[in-house]
Amino acid sequence: MSFTVFLGNLPTWVTKDDIKSWLNAENLVYDDVKVIRNPETQESKGFAFIDTPNSEEMNSIIRRFDRAPLEDRLLRANQAQPPKSKTAGAGPAGQTNRNTPPGGPRRERGGKKHKRPQQNGPQGPHSAFAEELAKAL
Repeated sequence: MSFTVFLGNLPTWVTKDDIKSWLNAENLVYDDVKVIRNPETQESKGFAFIDTPNSEEMNSIIRRFDRAPLEDRLLRANQAQPPKSKTAGAGPAGQTNRNTPPGGPRRERGGKKHKRPQQNGPQGPHSAFAEELAKAL
């Protein structure tokens, strides 16, 4: 089981070393700190993950930093959730992506709607062919 804290609503100037110094000042135990950055600009995305050795340390960090004031904002700290699947439809253990209707997306990419073929009567466009085939047999 993973004991990871999500630390969010961080100003973009916060670094890994800043978070480590905050944890050390509070005598909180951690294994690693990862500040998530934009790969193109290297600017912080405003959140980080703190790996902890056990659930007690994870809960101590959450209690200390959840809703803690920093500048003009309140930090958010909670147990990190596993990453969501990037594929549409069913994810792990049959979970459905809440943004995708069951059975997959309704439209193709690009927003073009695909029309269904026009049906001729209740039996479809090929009913005349089916009738002729039945007569021949």
